[in-house]
Amino acid sequence: MESLRQSPTEDAFVQNPYPFYERARAAGPLFHWQDYDLICTTSASVAGAVLRDRRFGREVPPERQSEPPDHLAPFHEVEAHSMLELEPPRHTRLRSLVLRAFTSRRIAALAPEIAALAHQLIDALPQGEFDLIDGFARKLPVIVIARLLGVPESRADDLLRWSNAMVGMYQARRDRATEEAAAAAAREFADFLRRHVEARRSRPADDLITHLIAAEEAGERLSTDEMISTCILLLNAGHEATVHTLGNGVKALLENGLGGEVLGAGSVEATVEEILRFDPPLHLFTRWAYEEIEIGRHRFRRGDRVGCLLAAANRDPAIWDEPERFDPARPASPHLSFGVGLHFCVGAPLARLELATALPVLFARLPRLELAAPPRYAGLYHFHGLERLRLRA
Repeated sequence: MESLRQSPTEDAFVQNPYPFYERARAAGPLFHWQDYDLICTTSASVAGAVLRDRRFGREVPPERQSEPPDHLAPFHEVEAHSMLELEPPRHTRLRSLVLRAFTSRRIAALAPEIAALAHQLIDALPQGEFDLIDGFARKLPVIVIARLLGVPESRADDLLRWSNAMVGMYQARRDRATEEAAAAAAREFADFLRRHVEARRSRPADDLITHLIAAEEAGERLSTDEMISTCILLLNAGHEATVHTLGNGVKALLENGLGGEVLGAGSVEATVEEILRFDPPLHLFTRWAYEEIEIGRHRFRRGDRVGCLLAAANRDPAIWDEPERFDPARPASPHLSFGVGLHFCVGAPLARLELATALPVLFARLPRLELAAPPRYAGLYHFHGLERLRLRA
């Protein structure tokens, strides 16, 4: 197996990681990424197999677990109840209860509200040049989630601050200051949500927190800690994915001379899927091996870890013709941007709805939209999103 070196914080990689992915693909189905000391795959078939195989999972095997340091205790108290980090039977119970509240019907009903919000945010953009990330992409998903949960929109800035601090724990640039900020955010966020959960127990409303309280299956209900972790997961994961995909998607459309013509009722869904495939918001997702298993011509032992490079898998030439080309008209083929299998993103329907609703509004309102400056990606790896997108209407 070939071993390759590439710092995930190097600016050239942050701005364009795809040349490294192609160098890694040439090494075979698996390679060793020295900077992470991690075996990774760029192959769509191998990544899909790992994500679907129940012999791999997110939960750390007991013999590999260690006590978190004291300064991270508040963060791990939240993570302990997050279905993202759990396996069956706890994952099954949590996900089934959450899906009883977070229904496709409830999500679909948000479309008019998302469209109206997109119009409001566009109305507030400055004349001439503006930054789409700050003025539109960051605001839309956090306000949608706040309304969905039933928490005050006036706290959107706090929700953003807490979310950004907590997801820093999954970034390559993580350091002690990042950890302390994440722990403080987790404590504040959990305290904020605990007050809202308790208020909804005595004063129910038509919001997700109330529906999570009411959700029941086979006599099981969510505990308050589980509800708090679920709400934090929905905000953190859902917000990060939509912010980055909105920015990456508008960048891809404009750089390819496209706009409203690929965002009509008959084409917008395919365009959203191509945006998600072409430049996804999450690039690396890891799994633990729970038993000895051979995959990609390598034998993993229990306790080994494997990295699925989702963005590289989405450009696998074994699946897509000319995968480096952005083509909303290409034949549909499933991508891995939301994962697959047991941990398929629970918020995927909401993210897709936000993209399919907001992008047509944006290009209809601003049909002469163009880049005003070269886009720059932020150093967020494992995430991949723009720090700014200067546009001219």
